Amino acid sequence: MPELLQRVRKRFRLPAALFKRVHRGRPRFECPLCGYLGPFRDLDGFAGRRRHAECPGCGALERHRLQQVILLQVLNTRDVSQKKMLHFAPEPFFRGFFFTRFGGYETADLCMKGVDHLVDLQKLPFKDASFDFVFASNVLEHVPDDLLAIREIRRILKPDGLAVLPVPVVAEKTIEYPAANPHEAFHFRAPGFDYDQKFKAFFSRVACFTSESVPEKYQPFIYEDRSHWPTREMPLRPPMAGVRHLDVVPVCYV
Repeated sequence: MPELLQRVRKRFRLPAALFKRVHRGRPRFECPLCGYLGPFRDLDGFAGRRRHAECPGCGALERHRLQQVILLQVLNTRDVSQKKMLHFAPEPFFRGFFFTRFGGYETADLCMKGVDHLVDLQKLPFKDASFDFVFASNVLEHVPDDLLAIREIRRILKPDGLAVLPVPVVAEKTIEYPAANPHEAFHFRAPGFDYDQKFKAFFSRVACFTSESVPEKYQPFIYEDRSHWPTREMPLRPPMAGVRHLDVVPVCYV
């Protein structure tokens, strides 16, 4: 029943203008992707309710807004007009953003329709040093052997390449699961603030940007009560204090 209720709510969401009018008393934020200015929607997910999560204008979530600001900072320091990038599990928010900046833009996923390459991140078919830039957001937590996947990403990057590889940080320290949890969108792990150590084993430098790295007007924090973890559905997730949590964007340099 809860899942059915969530689907009904999602289908009958108020248009942005009407949502803004109905909720005009709530805090106002700005979306760096579409320019919407006003209150953001709360969301109900498998981990509970998240406040101020979704932009009513374009549907971008906390992580998308944080990533957009960081991507602009990173890419504005480089001329990528002749560079080639690979976008895993491509979000609609970023397709146009990347396509107009890079000289070559290709998409990939294990099973998503409409991508250029149907590939397993643990065993990529591309030659060494094939791409200048790789973007894979909230992907590695779904991969059984994430270290092998990171190794493969590093292999296909050129000597001056970089990769942006965010994962949802939901623990102080990373917890590996014995198997994928269907109640957590088939996550194989609960990434922690130490997850960047996995990247450091393969990249020369890793710069981690957090929700505190961007203006609060974009609302890049995860407002979520994690004090009730673990639960029956998520028995390995530890509790986390507070109701406002950081998200992280790791930028990995070859």
